[in-house]
Amino acid sequence: MGVEVGGFFGLLLLILNVWAIVKVAQSAASTGSKVLWIVLILLLPVFGLIMWFLFGPRG
Repeated sequence: MGVEVGGFFGLLLLILNVWAIVKVAQSAASTGSKVLWIVLILLLPVFGLIMWFLFGPRG
């Protein structure tokens, strides 16, 4: 049972990270800011996603 639950949450995290990266790329933020957020999301998947959700570029 542990493998199935871990796989599900891993897949959910992957989908959320891809969605966040697409939203960052589509935002009106500067290029440097976009790159910084994308790198943060890629290097720290859980923490980066939470930080982006709270403080990331809007629009």
